[in-house]
Parts: sequence; C-alpha cells; structure tokens
Amino acid sequence: MRRTALLCVCALLAVPALAQTKLNGAGATFPNPIYSKWFSEYHKLHPDIEINYQSIGSGGGIRQVIAGTVDFGASDGPMTDDQLKEAKMKILHFPTVLGADVPAYNIPGVNAELKFTPDALAGIFLGKITKWNDKALTGPNPGVSLPDRDIIVVHRSDGSGTTYIWTDYLSKISPEWQSQAGKGTSVKWPVGLGGKGNEGVAGSIRQLQGSIGYVELIYAVQNNISYGSVKNAAGNFVKASLESVTAAAASAPKMPADFRVSITNAPGKDAYPISSFTWLLIPAQAKDASHSKILADFLNWMLTDGQRMTAALSYAPLPEGVVQKEKEAIKQVR
Repeated sequence: MRRTALLCVCALLAVPALAQTKLNGAGATFPNPIYSKWFSEYHKLHPDIEINYQSIGSGGGIRQVIAGTVDFGASDGPMTDDQLKEAKMKILHFPTVLGADVPAYNIPGVNAELKFTPDALAGIFLGKITKWNDKALTGPNPGVSLPDRDIIVVHRSDGSGTTYIWTDYLSKISPEWQSQAGKGTSVKWPVGLGGKGNEGVAGSIRQLQGSIGYVELIYAVQNNISYGSVKNAAGNFVKASLESVTAAAASAPKMPADFRVSITNAPGKDAYPISSFTWLLIPAQAKDASHSKILADFLNWMLTDGQRMTAALSYAPLPEGVVQKEKEAIKQVR
C-alpha cells in the first residue's frame, strides 16, 4: 500500500513537467528588453508555457527561422524576397513595437546634447570625418567646445537588424554610402571597431573615450550613454523619444499587406529619422499545431496587454491601424 501511494504521488508530481510546453525563438537584440518582459509576463499567465528567446542578432534569427531550428525568429529588418523563398515554409512578419537607433557617443568633457546632420553621420561612418572638432560637427553645435580628438567609430560585428536600420537610413541620405556599403544586416564597414549585440556596442562606447556608435534607444538610456538629435527630412533636429518615433510611423508610407516597410527618414516635421518597426517572424504553419495555437494566442495578447508595457522600456506602441491589420493576419497562423 505504501509503495502504491508513493507511486501515485510521484505520478501526480510528474504531471506538470509533462504538461510544460516550450517554444524557442532567436534573433534581434534591439527588442530584447521588451521581449524578455513579455515572455515573462505571458508565462505568469500561462505557467504551462515557456517561451525561450536567444538575443543573437537579426541575422541569426533569420537564418534559424529559415532552417526551421526555432519556432519563431525576430528581426529589425524585414526578410528579403530571396530569404523568404529560401525558407521551407511560409514566414509571416508581425510588427511588435517601434524603436529607434541613436547616435551614442563618449566625449570627455562634453556633456551637451550634440546635433548631427545626415552628412555628418554619413561622413563619420565613411571615415571621411575623423576629428570631433571637424566643422561638420562644430557648425551645428555652436557654443559646444568639441576637442581636437580622433573619432573612434563602433559598429556591430554580428548580423544585426539594428545595423539594417542604421544602414537603411544612411543609404537614403548618402549616395556615397549607398554605393560603397549599402544596407543590410551585415555590411562591409569602411571604418571602425566591431561589438557584438547592442550590449557589446554600448559597452565599447562606454569604455572608449572619443567613440561614437549606434544603439537602440533603450540601451543608451539603460547604460547612461549620451546620444544626440538628428536633422530629419523636414530640416528639424529631433531627438529620439516615444513621441518622435510615433510621429515617424504616422508620416511613413502606408503599411503593406505583408508588413515589410521602412520608416527611416520619414517626412514628418516631428519625426525622428532613424526609427523602425521590429518584427517577429512566424511560420504560418508550425510542425506542431499546438505551437501555432500558442503563438497566435501570444500575438493577440502582445497586441493588447503587451502594448501597454512598451513605454516603460522606451519603445513606442504600434499604431492602432497596424494592430487591427495584424489581428486579421494572425488568422493565417495555424
């Protein structure tokens, strides 16, 4: 009797472990802070479901979802037509939040918020502007004593959606950048040092005096790194914020049916010019139908309760029109 009772207890204890469902995803570091929050909160609502996410960069996320080694991917740059064709299944793009790349810098003795023109940013990353006291930088920043110091450029070393956003912007405002480096999750950098992930670039900027690099807004905020405003297409210097990122989305081209859209260099007078959506990459039909059901449920939760958590982590929520379009698109996940 005692042995039978013990076996029954063991069987009961084993049930939760057997019922646990784990989903695996990988990709962009840009939205990792909000994704970590979302997956944790969703798990609290559904203790039997665990969503594991590896912040490895958009390039890695795209590769893994194409290979079918994860349940979903994540990217700050939409997949190309060729990448979608390479996948063994139909991949859907679902915008999750809006964010911004910011020019973050570490200049000893300079505490002012710098203003950057498009030409100055392109010149720095092309390696043509090499000193902090170059007139391309001193001109827009009267009254700021910029030093005669070498500029150290920091960029991503891994395949990165943050890089895609940055280079997409540079390609729009600089024909020379477009012809020399172009846009992509990985490009041939004319100059600079590489750092892995937004975390690696932010860490390098903090350590290297005289450095400048690009990171997602939350990484600059969390690491207490100075970042500047950027002159937008309307001619106004605008700093990244929830409001200016939202303004970029509002003035950008109409959202296409597949949600693959670029909103860099948006025309609005209040638009921050290096803004972007970020996407979850979801197979329309998973190998395990139960996983598709979970992903569809998570997406619907993300579009409602999840959106209310964005501002605390310096992301802008999705426009209502995009939310409604996505709710229809989720029906394709089955």
